[in-house]
Amino acid sequence: MTVEQEKVDIAYCGLCCNDCFNHKGEIADLARDLRKKLREEKFDRAAGGLSKYFKEFGDYEKCYATLGAMVRLRCGKMCHEGGGNPGCKIRKCCAKKGLPGCWECSEAEACDKHDFLKPIHGEENVDNLRKIKKAGLDKFSDTVSAEHLKD
Repeated sequence: MTVEQEKVDIAYCGLCCNDCFNHKGEIADLARDLRKKLREEKFDRAAGGLSKYFKEFGDYEKCYATLGAMVRLRCGKMCHEGGGNPGCKIRKCCAKKGLPGCWECSEAEACDKHDFLKPIHGEENVDNLRKIKKAGLDKFSDTVSAEHLKD
């Protein structure tokens, strides 16, 4: 696969959709498959018995519910195609300002709309915004594409 064949979408916030576990869907698939196997094995009964010996199995229902939430961590489209959080304030702001992404906005670095990303992504999107602003979107996308080809 060449760099040209690798489609990379940079979200409005600067994150790369191709790196997102929601977009990849692997975690959602694994959680779905594990829930199916647990149902087939009627593991809820086993967990009840095992909880006498291992206290953690007393939380089996929470674990199963968490796996259910993980199944829903799926995003079939990339950000610019309408994927991700439909109520994303960043996407709405860029659309309102007519910008392809925050890298075009002079207020991006101080913008608090990015704060919700920090617990999961740290400063990755802000770092990407700086790189895009400096090198340009095409060059940044080419660099990201080349990195994906190595994986």
